[in-house]
Formats: sequence, structure tokens, C-alpha cells
Amino acid sequence: MNTNTPLQGLWCATLSPLDARGALDAARLASHAQRLFASGVDGIAPFGTTGEGQSFSVAERRAGLDALLAAGVAPTRVLAATGCAALPDAIELTRHALSAGCVGALVLPPFFFKDVTDEGIYAAYAKLIDDVGDDRLRLYLYHIPQVSGVGLSVAMVSRLAAAYPAIVAGVKDSSGSFDNSRALVAALPRLSIFVGHEPHLPQLRKLGGAGTICGIANLYPRLMRRLYDSSLDAKPGGELPLIESVIAALMRFPIFGALKSLQAELSGDESWRALRAPLLPLSAADARALDQAIAAAGIDPKRDGA
Repeated sequence: MNTNTPLQGLWCATLSPLDARGALDAARLASHAQRLFASGVDGIAPFGTTGEGQSFSVAERRAGLDALLAAGVAPTRVLAATGCAALPDAIELTRHALSAGCVGALVLPPFFFKDVTDEGIYAAYAKLIDDVGDDRLRLYLYHIPQVSGVGLSVAMVSRLAAAYPAIVAGVKDSSGSFDNSRALVAALPRLSIFVGHEPHLPQLRKLGGAGTICGIANLYPRLMRRLYDSSLDAKPGGELPLIESVIAALMRFPIFGALKSLQAELSGDESWRALRAPLLPLSAADARALDQAIAAAGIDPKRDGA
């Protein structure tokens, strides 16, 4: 994390492949990452929400990142998701990502306790920054309140960025609220503001936002690359309605099982369907229905040719 260059572009919130024992399959994760890079993705964010990060222990996440880098994935293309319910775990994972040379750390607030105040959230992030104690740290705050139950107000982010201007580098806004993303860009033009909801990417970039860290890039990286590259064009192409149709199809099913089901179809590797409990794979009937819905949206579910 020794770069002062703000992150931007198309980043993938990567899925986590599991082996037959239910353990992380680091070799397949590295292979998946290299396929994404070859298809136009700028970088990856492993062990976030899409990657089932909270289902893995600290030791598993450390070992997984080490194996990913040992397999040849450049740390400058890795934004490691290091947030945990327990603050000491988040600090440990963030220190590890820093020592590994990752370009940044994507950090949820501690999320088990709900109805916490801005003051409490600020205190948690400040403690993480102070305990890591390294000016090379580049911190990206992760806002996904519909999943975590703990949101990050624009006022809190602004206060933290003012207190640690060399450390706080950006925000991933996965709230699905474009009003919130717009407010972040307006209040914090120095930060790299990313959206998680893919259809908001063109609007965000027109306002000066950095790009997207998203799950759809696992499946259709070339389609997402075209959306990013054309997002400042005066006349939009056909990528946005296609992506909106894909998301509408996915949202008819449990999202984690749906993403992995499509990844299995695209790769021809049935082991991609596995998730760690309590998450479950799609049933065979739902997997067939999902394939039909994706085909109706205009994409061959067995090809990333979109």
C-alpha cells in the first residue's frame, strides 16, 4: 500500500471457490483472477460480501491472500477486504494486507452491534488506523448497510477523511442509493468513490466518481469493461440495459447461489456452485430457471461473450 495514486476503474468483488472439503480453493481463485485481468478488469477485491468473506476465519483469509499473491497476482491489483465484526481481527487482517503490499484495504465497520452512533463508528476506524500505525495504509471504507446493518454517514466519512487525509482514500458505496453516492462525491471530491450497484456506474463517473467494485464482473467482465469505457460517452451504448436485465434476473433468486450457479455454467466447473453454510447452492430447478432468465435477458448463460 505504498501508492498515492487514487484507485479508479473496474474492480471485481471476487467470488471465492471452495474445494470438495469446503475449504477455500486458492489455486482456482488465482486462476479466476487472471481470467478477469485478461478480460479487462483492473483489480480484484477478495473476501468481501460477494466473496463470502465473513464465512472465513482470519487464518483462512490470511492464507488465501498469501496463496493468491504467491500464484502471481500482483498485490497492486488487490484491494483486500479486511473488515470483521471484531475490531482486533480487522486490524490483524489490515496489517497483513499492508505487509503483503496490497494497494489498499476495504474495511467494513464492526457490524454485530446495531444502532451504534457515528461517534462509535469513527472511534472504530480511528482505532484501526492508529493501531496499524503505518502511513502507507490506504483505507477504503465499505458502506453496505442493507447487509451489515451498520451504515457510514457522509458526515462521519468526512470527519474521518479530515482527521486522516493521507490514509482515508475512498469509499465503496454498495447501498444501492445513488443519492448517497452523489452526496459522497460532492462532499469528498478528493476520495475515490466506487459504487457496488453496476447500473449506477455511468452516472457516478459523470460526476467524477472513480468506478465500480462489483460482483457482475465475475461473470461478464467484458460487458462491464465496455460499460466503464463508454460511461462518459454522450450517447450510451446497449450495455446498461443489458446489465439491468441481468441484475433483475439474478434478484429473483438467492443472490450468492445465483452468482455461483452462473459462474459454474460459464466455467464448465460444477464445483463453483459450492457455498459455505449457512449459504446454500441453488436447487437444480432454480438453476435451470436462472439460466432461462439470463437467456431471456439476452445473454448466453454459458458464455462470457456479452
